[in-house]
Amino acid sequence: MENSFDCLLLASGGMDSTVLAYKLAKESKNVVILFIDYGQHCKDKEYQTLLQVLPAEYVDNVRVIKIGDVYKESNSRMIIEANLWEDNVVAEDMYLPYRNILFISLASAYAQSMGIKDVYTAFINSNHAKEIDCSMEFFTKLESLLYEYGSIRINMPFREMTKTEVAKLGLELNAPIEITYSCQVNSDMPCGACPNCVDRINAINNIQEEKING
Repeated sequence: MENSFDCLLLASGGMDSTVLAYKLAKESKNVVILFIDYGQHCKDKEYQTLLQVLPAEYVDNVRVIKIGDVYKESNSRMIIEANLWEDNVVAEDMYLPYRNILFISLASAYAQSMGIKDVYTAFINSNHAKEIDCSMEFFTKLESLLYEYGSIRINMPFREMTKTEVAKLGLELNAPIEITYSCQVNSDMPCGACPNCVDRINAINNIQEEKING
């Protein structure tokens, strides 16, 4: 049977992928939403948030891939949840080797198996990124490789944008960015100190300051 989907979107319930989902919805694209369970301690929170924040027409399109065994030996605080009352967590504690190349490769393989040519990810060029496979140069090379050897197009429409610009776009699209979730340390409430939380808080503060200053 011929596939009816236009593209695949990697999504986690965070602000960036949620805004991208609303952008694709505005463009009337029929999208497969791919959620990756890689053993992260906050997977349940992420998944339930994802179902809440997606455009309604995409909720039934969610697919889940489970790859927790890949990182079951990892001591990363993205796998082993920290006790925020006792543990001093720094950005390096959340490192997971080859996470981004793994995610994009999985998404590309899944998409190609469905006959989908376009994979979307909401990557932005964050200054907080610690992974060796999280640079603009790396993603550019990966895009070329996957297209040349598999005809999969990796689309990163936010790659030149700041978190503040993504948040502004979310407001314009009426995306529920206020209830998105992307904390890397705590599976219940955002810690406010991890790289994802810092980026999010700064983006919201920047928008508020711009409104105040006219």
